[in-house]
Amino acid sequence: MSEKFYYEAPWARLIITIEDDQLSGIEFLSAETESSLNHRKHIFNKGQTAQKVCKQLDEYFSGSRRVFDLPLRLRGTGFQKEVWEVLQQIPYGEVLSYGQVAKTIGRPQAQRAVGMACNRNPVPIVVPCHRVLGTNGRLTGYAGGLDIKVRLLELEKKNSK
Repeated sequence: MSEKFYYEAPWARLIITIEDDQLSGIEFLSAETESSLNHRKHIFNKGQTAQKVCKQLDEYFSGSRRVFDLPLRLRGTGFQKEVWEVLQQIPYGEVLSYGQVAKTIGRPQAQRAVGMACNRNPVPIVVPCHRVLGTNGRLTGYAGGLDIKVRLLELEKKNSK
């Protein structure tokens, strides 16, 4: 069974996908995406897993949740899944570089591939790819846009004190 629903985050509208009671997608809606959704029929339902996702996102955005405890359905290559596992280990309020993630998985030359794995992350925020920065702390791309990445990092910095 699959469910899709909107979630109103403080700085963006998200569409959440649940498959077989597992979180499988978080997508930041752009005006273009939202426009295309208006032309398709979607069933928006909130079952038990969906309610748990919303509750944990609410807690995260209010600053009271640092770690997500959700069943995930992550589709990707073995390499991508390895990167996503490392991302889930980055502590709240802290950051790593793409190079540090590459070294952690034993592939120190795979910085660009790590960046691509972050780009393909199906559940941003929950698998915190926003906590990965370029060399020397440089901000690089993010699915929701760099402004959202900055806001997520600022939220965590403020609440990790």
